[in-house]
Amino acid sequence: MKKILWCLFMAPFFCAGQTYNLKPLNENTKTSIRGLSVVSNQVTWVSGSGGTIGKTTDGGTTWQWIKPKGYEKLDFRDIEAFDDQQAIVVNAGSPAYILKTIDGGQSWTETYKNMDTAIFLDGLGFWDKNKAIIFGDPIKNQMQLLKTTDAGKSWTAISANLKQVLAEGEAGFAASGTTIKTLPGGKVWVATGGKVSNIYFSGDYGANWQVFKCPIWQGENSTGPFSIDFYDAKNGVAVGGNYVKDKENSNNIVLTADGGKTWTKPVTPVFGYRSGVAYLNAKTLVATGTSGTDISTDGGQNWKHISDVSFNSVQKAKKGNAVILAGNKGFVYQLELKAN
Repeated sequence: MKKILWCLFMAPFFCAGQTYNLKPLNENTKTSIRGLSVVSNQVTWVSGSGGTIGKTTDGGTTWQWIKPKGYEKLDFRDIEAFDDQQAIVVNAGSPAYILKTIDGGQSWTETYKNMDTAIFLDGLGFWDKNKAIIFGDPIKNQMQLLKTTDAGKSWTAISANLKQVLAEGEAGFAASGTTIKTLPGGKVWVATGGKVSNIYFSGDYGANWQVFKCPIWQGENSTGPFSIDFYDAKNGVAVGGNYVKDKENSNNIVLTADGGKTWTKPVTPVFGYRSGVAYLNAKTLVATGTSGTDISTDGGQNWKHISDVSFNSVQKAKKGNAVILAGNKGFVYQLELKAN
């Protein structure tokens, strides 16, 4: 397959220092990929529609495609993997399931099931190998929260810990499973959107919560933050917009330097609706969505458009420097940053 090279011709000074190569790793698989977990430069797991889970252990040269038996109709919106053997996957919609594998996907154990017609899980985040949290859309105006302390073998509802009543029309988005972010020591941020956009923060593993306003595009069911990331306890980013107007960018990105308490707009924004964002380092960020991919090299203040290819998710390897993007039609690409 051809490699596609985007150079930033509108900014020669920027382009002179670096070029960007989007290398296809997989195309034309009949699944819309939204879940993405990049373990290392060699190991990546993805998940999507039609009960499909994908895994590579050789940097994307070959892929194993898995459909857990009995769950073939689910839409797996988020996945978290620890190595080439252990992974946890969550579906969106009702019934809600959480599945776990410890043998590379050969078998899956159902560790959670919820038959409530209103249940809709949006994303999960792990603090370490044992502790994790999942959030979902509100039921009777109460955000749904689940927690595990045994590596996902069992889950406990902790929704009552969040005292804030969500507004009518306020909910989460599961476009990439990344409207939740965890950092070591119990820190977790959850972003909501729709009619109202907020950032919910806990510093003690979900026991107590604070709520901060998020001044991103909001007010309609299709608007709000669709992805967040935090480089550390203070510096973070939220991207989104309106997914039915994916080329508009009037207020699609905000930045924080105080842990989400306050947010500001960048100097030059992203170039449309974005459903995935990731810090590559303190200064370099990548944001992606159905109308393309953008990059910033100054901490998110100024963004350059580098590709029109449609993706849903982006993530940097936990151990390594691989940057992977995934989207519809089974698209999985690697973003290669090359210094000139």
